[in-house]
Amino acid sequence: MPWQHLRISRFGGPEVLQMTEERSIPEPSLGEVRIKVLAAGTGFTDTMIRRGRYPDFKGPLPFTPGYDIVGFVEKIGSGVTAALEGQVVADLCVVGGYAQYAIRPAGFLVPVPDGVDPAEAVCIPLAYLTAFQMLTRYRNLPRGAMILVIGASGTVGTALLDLARHLGLKAIGTCSAANLPAVERFGAAAIDYHAGDFVASVRRLTADRPGGPGVDIAFDAIGGAHFSRSFACLAPGGLLVGYGSQTMAVGRESLVAAGLGLAKLKLWSAFSFLLGGRRAFFYSITARRSTHAQEFKADMTTLFQLLRAGVLHPVVIDRLPLAAASEVHARIDRGGLGGKIVLLPWLKNLGITH
Repeated sequence: MPWQHLRISRFGGPEVLQMTEERSIPEPSLGEVRIKVLAAGTGFTDTMIRRGRYPDFKGPLPFTPGYDIVGFVEKIGSGVTAALEGQVVADLCVVGGYAQYAIRPAGFLVPVPDGVDPAEAVCIPLAYLTAFQMLTRYRNLPRGAMILVIGASGTVGTALLDLARHLGLKAIGTCSAANLPAVERFGAAAIDYHAGDFVASVRRLTADRPGGPGVDIAFDAIGGAHFSRSFACLAPGGLLVGYGSQTMAVGRESLVAAGLGLAKLKLWSAFSFLLGGRRAFFYSITARRSTHAQEFKADMTTLFQLLRAGVLHPVVIDRLPLAAASEVHARIDRGGLGGKIVLLPWLKNLGITH
């Protein structure tokens, strides 16, 4: 039976995403499953991969993009537990998600609870898991602690704000003027980063905090020289978590500048005793998954339970067919979305269950 997927044959702009039709459905091999993809997430990381600027994937070409998926396990290969067949699962696949079918290793798959919307569930494997691990795996934050989210209207940004509200944390988020309401809806203080120096704004908002102005943790995906500005927002003993290099990814900074930003993170931690106990480090979800596989699955399971209970509220701003992928990437490139766009590979067959 014919099926469709997006393919990239050369790195570049949104136009390199091309729809491809295959005549035969792929078969899983040893340790693999075939997933009928119900929802594929889109985001800035996908656009980095499309440009050839993502450090964890450089090809080979051609390939199907798509970092995170939720789908139905339609068939299992040899060596896979039979209990997995028939389940709806989530996967962080890095590439391969913009497709009606995906062949995936069984090892990292996490079951999705019954009754969870696949479009909301696909917000968990990358955005919410990144946010949850950065918030909980490196420091025990007491209720009332203050965090700063740079780019708070993005997919990871809104996940950080949503989880912060659940954990009883106070939050400040930077965004464009158009997305101030998207940040404030989570109960965070919103700063328009075009309206002035956000460092001064953060210091002003936290001026009365015991122990001095500043935040307990700052999260920055901009990278490069921007890390210095986020570090300046920390209170004594504060922590900066870098988790991206967006300026390098879109060509606004060189690879050297991005590397210098990462070097600063290491230096600040090495000399934290001279910096009021302030520290910094870089988080990579793919690196942590490779070294903490069970933690990865346990954290995602926790997040799915919170989603099912109605505690979490992912911001899904659009649900579109695979054919809209180029348009979606163009929208992501323009920025300021305020949430996640989800591709539904079987959009014409939404009334048909598994």
